[in-house]
Amino acid sequence: MGWMFAPVKHGGYVSEKRGRVMDFGLKGKPCIVTGGASGIGEAIVKDLVAEGAKVIVIDKKPCKVAQFATSVTLDLTDDAACAAALSDIRAEFGTIYGLVNNAGLNDGVGLDAGPDAFRASLNLNLVQYYTLMHHLHHDLRASRGAVVNVASKTAVTGQGGTSAYVAAKAGVLGLTREWAAELASAGVRVNAVLPAEVMTPMYQNWLSTLPDPEGMRGKIEAAIPLSRRMTESAEIAAMVVFLLSARSGHTTGQWMFVDGGYVHLDRKLTL
Repeated sequence: MGWMFAPVKHGGYVSEKRGRVMDFGLKGKPCIVTGGASGIGEAIVKDLVAEGAKVIVIDKKPCKVAQFATSVTLDLTDDAACAAALSDIRAEFGTIYGLVNNAGLNDGVGLDAGPDAFRASLNLNLVQYYTLMHHLHHDLRASRGAVVNVASKTAVTGQGGTSAYVAAKAGVLGLTREWAAELASAGVRVNAVLPAEVMTPMYQNWLSTLPDPEGMRGKIEAAIPLSRRMTESAEIAAMVVFLLSARSGHTTGQWMFVDGGYVHLDRKLTL
């Protein structure tokens, strides 16, 4: 599948939560965000643009979220197209500083789906993370850059009915530690962020398939210790920007749970 560049021409962005732009030292630094056209990826793009980074969004859909972002329409499972696009991105923007591996889909490939579907899901949710790092690790070494892998709480909790997605996200956590170890001597930091319950368009679509969407949302929120609410995409984005920045200059190989205590706090807190 081919790809194409398309500059995004929309209004700038200042976080409503912060009310101002904080300086994380990312101004002018080329940063790639995969899956940045919607949901958590879109929030990450907005915050990086607000910090003055040169943001390149790679997604199957064009990105329409912020001025100064460049949208590259690309199927990340197409190895040849991916290599060609990254070569042209480097020619346009120079050495890449930041990489946010975010693209993926909880496709519900469970035990009944079979090995072919399992392999295809791993290609979609894990192999493309490796592909980006394969092509960009020399850039990251040269720039002493940073990587953030977006994983999922399912990697450590399981979910039921999602064997392939859980395996992929667990693999992402393993690769985070592996790459942090391999690239530490070059000054490259690699960390992971693990969202749990985040109200994205994809999550909303899932809720809408249920007999009682609002009832289910209420049950989920009641199980989140901090504030009994879902995490906002902007809160995931804030952690990603921090991990990309020099403000987290001695943080690497970490799995950051931005989930209101959903995974780790005692369940009696939700009674």
